[in-house]
Amino acid sequence: MREFIVEADGGSRGNPGPAGYGAVVIDAATGETLAETAEYIGVATNNVAEYRGLLAGLKAARALDPAARIRVRMDSKLVVEQMSGRWKIKHPDMKPLAREAAAVFPPPQVTYEWIPRERNKHADRLANEAMDAGKRGERWSQSTSTAELSARTPAPAAPEPTGPPGDAAAGAARARAALAGGRGATSPAAPEPGGTAADTDARVARDVASASAEADVRAARNVASVPADADVRAARNVASVPADADVRAARNVASPPADLGVPATFVLLRHGETPLTPQKRFSGSGGSDPALSDVGRRQAELVGAALAARGTIQAVVSSPLARCRETAGIVAARLGIEVSVEEGLRETDFGAWEGLTFGEVRERHPEDMNAWLADPEAEPTGGGESFAAVARRVATTRDKLLAAYAGRTVLLVSHVTPIKTLVRLALDAPPQSLFRMELSAASVSAVAYYADGNASVRLLNDTSHLR
Repeated sequence: MREFIVEADGGSRGNPGPAGYGAVVIDAATGETLAETAEYIGVATNNVAEYRGLLAGLKAARALDPAARIRVRMDSKLVVEQMSGRWKIKHPDMKPLAREAAAVFPPPQVTYEWIPRERNKHADRLANEAMDAGKRGERWSQSTSTAELSARTPAPAAPEPTGPPGDAAAGAARARAALAGGRGATSPAAPEPGGTAADTDARVARDVASASAEADVRAARNVASVPADADVRAARNVASVPADADVRAARNVASPPADLGVPATFVLLRHGETPLTPQKRFSGSGGSDPALSDVGRRQAELVGAALAARGTIQAVVSSPLARCRETAGIVAARLGIEVSVEEGLRETDFGAWEGLTFGEVRERHPEDMNAWLADPEAEPTGGGESFAAVARRVATTRDKLLAAYAGRTVLLVSHVTPIKTLVRLALDAPPQSLFRMELSAASVSAVAYYADGNASVRLLNDTSHLR
């Protein structure tokens, strides 16, 4: 079954006054604009114009595919709440329009979502084009419309990477340099503790001397790994995700089989960098709970800009730890969405290893470390959480969120171990697969969950928004 997004708007210059509407139909899987419609309707109120825009958008979608699922997005709280059945329709001019709109598709096929006005630019500009045409005594024409082009949100300016495509190490280094320059620095930013990104990769490949600052533990068993909470991005195996594939993943990726309905899509965002990130230290739920660094806050802003441009996120849920709540708050503010906190998304408790590097743990607790790497039931020294315990917690949280957000696209802001665990469970992969995934700070992954219990990993460790 196909899924369309209908964005609609209407306006009146006087309320009541000269009025018009605009609507656009978008393919939810690809983000492609499939249809545009707009019309000058004479003297009317804002609300009547908004309802006329909704009706026109639904009819345009039905002409494309009467069996499609429809997600209506409007910045009119009144129309969204009334069409959702939560508010009564009292105005006599709107009642017939609402009835007609409700009859275009069977009600189960249509959902309604309020979005901020800045995310409804395409439809808004179509409505204004229609009103401008009416003022000139003309009809709106799609052939002369520039609404789609002018409504596109320009990509945020980002420093040009110095490494190969997909190398987020270069992006992080440039971000640090830019931040230093903004504070009046006249020389390049100093390298991270422990040397350059290349030096770090060499050390890791040699003796796995670094570990997750967020539980991104790399097995010493032939795993040339990268520290999880180090924003040292391995240029060696991190492939760049094509932009069109990234957009598809964030837009519910692919149309599901007709009998399964629309999947719930979890867009998984790892929090931004913290002061512990360059030091590559274990930083779980039992440690100092650090906030974001300047680099981490900048990363969160870039994520917010990228997700706002795509316009697909319907809810934001965060781990309770400070670095995630701060990341989620920055992104959600850009999206115009409130943040919910979910305890089950917190990072692993690393017990006595909190604040130590992988090498320090290996030196002080070699037997415990070896057991932990070999057995998912083994706990860190001092009674932290095992990988198995985290998996049980994450699976319970996943099921809870799937029940709460069925058929919706939700941003989950979490940490290395919970995100990797969600991916592992979706793939039905063994626990050892945790050591074979790269997950950079402020990276985006995506998993779609279907009604039959199956899941599909759509994206992993995308950092293109940071470059």
